[in-house]
Amino acid sequence: MKKRCLLLAFATFGISISAQKSIDQKVADLLSKMTLEEKVGQLVQYSGFEYATGPQNSNSASVLDEIKKGKVGSMLNVAGTEETHSFQKLALQSRLKIPLLFGQDVIHGYRTTFPVNIGQAASWDLALIEKSERIAATEASAYGIHWTFAPMVDIARDPRWGRVMEGSGEDTYLGTKIGLARIKGFQGKGLGNIDAVMACAKHFAAYGAAVGGRDYNSVDMSLRQLHETYLPPFKAAAEAGVATFMNSFNDINGIPATANKYIQRDLLKGKWNYQGFVVSDWGSIGEMVPHGYAKDNKEAAEKAILAGSDMDMESRAYMAELPGLVKEGKVDAKFIDDAARRILIKKFEMGLFDDPYRFSNDKRQQEQTNNLENRKFGREFGSKSIVLLKNTNKVLPLSKSTKTVALIGPFGKETTANHGFWSVAFKDDNQRIVTQFDGIKNQLDKNSTLLYAKGCNADDQDTSMFAEAVETAKKADVVIMTLGEGHAMSGEAKSRSNIHFSGVQEELLKEIAKTGKPIVLMINAGRPLVFDWAADNISTIVYTWWLGTEAGNSIADVLFGTVNPAGKLPMSFPRTEGQIPVYYNHYNTGRPAKNNTDRNYVSAYIDLDNDPKFPFGYGLSYTDFNYSDMTLSSTDLKGNQTLDIKVTVSNKGKYDGEEVVQLYIRDLFGKVVRPVKELKGFQKIFIKKGESKTVNFKLTTEDLKFYDDALNYDWEGGEFDIMVGTSSKDVQTKRINWVK
Repeated sequence: MKKRCLLLAFATFGISISAQKSIDQKVADLLSKMTLEEKVGQLVQYSGFEYATGPQNSNSASVLDEIKKGKVGSMLNVAGTEETHSFQKLALQSRLKIPLLFGQDVIHGYRTTFPVNIGQAASWDLALIEKSERIAATEASAYGIHWTFAPMVDIARDPRWGRVMEGSGEDTYLGTKIGLARIKGFQGKGLGNIDAVMACAKHFAAYGAAVGGRDYNSVDMSLRQLHETYLPPFKAAAEAGVATFMNSFNDINGIPATANKYIQRDLLKGKWNYQGFVVSDWGSIGEMVPHGYAKDNKEAAEKAILAGSDMDMESRAYMAELPGLVKEGKVDAKFIDDAARRILIKKFEMGLFDDPYRFSNDKRQQEQTNNLENRKFGREFGSKSIVLLKNTNKVLPLSKSTKTVALIGPFGKETTANHGFWSVAFKDDNQRIVTQFDGIKNQLDKNSTLLYAKGCNADDQDTSMFAEAVETAKKADVVIMTLGEGHAMSGEAKSRSNIHFSGVQEELLKEIAKTGKPIVLMINAGRPLVFDWAADNISTIVYTWWLGTEAGNSIADVLFGTVNPAGKLPMSFPRTEGQIPVYYNHYNTGRPAKNNTDRNYVSAYIDLDNDPKFPFGYGLSYTDFNYSDMTLSSTDLKGNQTLDIKVTVSNKGKYDGEEVVQLYIRDLFGKVVRPVKELKGFQKIFIKKGESKTVNFKLTTEDLKFYDDALNYDWEGGEFDIMVGTSSKDVQTKRINWVK
């Protein structure tokens, strides 16, 4: 079995066994020629000098000198044919002429920006997600980039944490599937292909569970919870051949992830037999000093390398300290050799020893600078990521012949904000990005009028623009409000204690609502927000996230019905911050609430309904889907049988549309308590109006497995509820008995 898994891993990398053997031999030969300092040099990564994604320590002159001496293995934030060629030329002046790896945060697109990642997850469309990363890899590699620090596969249940925008939400199953699609997209047909970049599974591990949703904060949880909820996406990534891992800033039960031997050496490189390499997050090795885990950089470097951190990103700890630690006998040279070997293998697999400049190609860069097909796809992907939360009065879709439309709000004419956080800035972004105003205007008939008023800023108390906005609304037949959070209000280091509309946006909405005009509320954000007043008082709400380069066109396609929205929430939306964390697959407790308003000596708040404002998996369409005829192949199963599940989904409305059919289970009794629901499958299907389709799922005992308190991974016989529906809250249920 182990041999078969190894073969599959190499197949995923796109490398034959014979080729890998040849690379291993070449690496061994190269290592035999390297000095200790040259080996340590391969473990060093510095940032370029114009664009930093963390607190920068490097001095440009000294870095350039170290590259020429073979003391740097990788650079990040260095991109473009000219710049990558220049840095690579310096590396080839070193004694052994070992090429550099160039890394970049290619998170949701490169030249063409796609929806922020949580918005992509709302599409529940694995094929689109994979294609977006295939395009991102093609564009990034054309700019000389070898390696992306993505995907982030952290499971996150606290929307106060700013980095939820970079992930796939609260569910382990969905997050794992999306993570695998991203890796496949980035790495394409295999490393060594000119349009493939090395992917990086991050942040290892449990970063999404930071206490209080506060970035860089501690994580304290049982090993069972760690293995069951937070590690599966990483294990799947390792098995799929992801090129690299990045460790996380947080400590896990008191041990910083950067120096956590259990997760890096025992699990990742041991039990999981991972053959790629691990890079620290920005400065995380040095940060173990203020963390209180290492007294100085020397001790931090020692602890990190022994725990399995292979490359030091921007801490300057490894080059300064590792050679001395080896000479003192505190670090066995075998750990340096192993880390350098892992990194060198990737350089050989990327073909950099054959041609160090193969990714620095002017023609390819020009071809990918303004690729219209990529923009066309970005427009489609953006529209598929939008979630329709309310359409009570059927205001949507709007008619293109609506006489007068008013667009009101701080984001109507934004350009770069449509990128969302973690986008790569280009000098012509203001000209390239489609604003919401332009997208809507382009689709209105020539005899229609589009009015605009900013109304307020995103994040201050200025109400001086209210009057103009109200007068503009009064002139319109329908008002489109564009509210939410600024693009830099979610992302790394963007945790928020208050996730309501910032500034006076809600007050502006209330003033516009007093006009009595029909309102379509668009919410732009990189996380779930709290907007109870709007949810209760505005009849039409679409969650547009931040959609990227083609944002305005994507939004207009949905508003005017060219695209029927089909997005579903990948995270539960809380009623208030005091309800956080709120997620669908919680445990039942010994005193579960009987209903949404049951608060009498049960697990509940006395001042709040029990359910989230909008549940996981929720999202509406312009048409109406009906679920019927749910059938099971058996209600009594034994051993390794397979359960076949069928349900009929009918389109009863007036529009063709897509629906995400979701499969959940509940293990009613176990040796450890089990969640009230667990997602185990989903299918996105297209159904024409008036038609019906039968959706089939298969469930095996592999889907029933869980970790017990001794970390045994197995399933138990007993009763199970099988649920199929349109969201985690709206399901049909049948009970089965499955004997082991």
